[in-house]
Amino acid sequence: MKEIRLHDKKFSVSIDSKKIDEAIQVVADKINIDYQGKNPLFLVVLNGAFMFASDLLKKVNIDCEVSFVKLSSYSGTSSTHVVRELIGLDEALTNRYVLVIEDIIDTGITMDNTIQKLKHLQAADVKIATLLFKPNAFEKNYSIDYIGMEIPNDFIVGYGLDYDGLGRNLADIYKIVE
Repeated sequence: MKEIRLHDKKFSVSIDSKKIDEAIQVVADKINIDYQGKNPLFLVVLNGAFMFASDLLKKVNIDCEVSFVKLSSYSGTSSTHVVRELIGLDEALTNRYVLVIEDIIDTGITMDNTIQKLKHLQAADVKIATLLFKPNAFEKNYSIDYIGMEIPNDFIVGYGLDYDGLGRNLADIYKIVE
């Protein structure tokens, strides 16, 4: 089993890049059907979702627009439960179909905050696409429309996810082992 070390922690491969790509294709196929003729705005949550968004959008074959927001709620290996908006939204959303692209939803706090803001900006419809979902960590009560895969409540890195800035560039997803 392939292992890496980031800062003071050791990680081992949990999900390989082939399985990630297969999950993204399933999500893209559903989006292509559901959004045909709707010209949605894909709102990518940085930093973590950049790799998922890039690979997903290459598989999406409908007319769409793309924008980015940067949010943060993590410090080290745990959520702070406080969402900080570092780069904000500058598109008008009134009567737009918005699809938020997220790397992972665990507690759901960051996404709950985002959904409320988008509804306040009068989006016609707000849906969520996430590569990874941790159902055992989820604390909120909203639906997640497109889920690449459900995972256990492990701390993970790779494929856009980081541990204090390191690991985002890894093609596979690794879980913490120590």
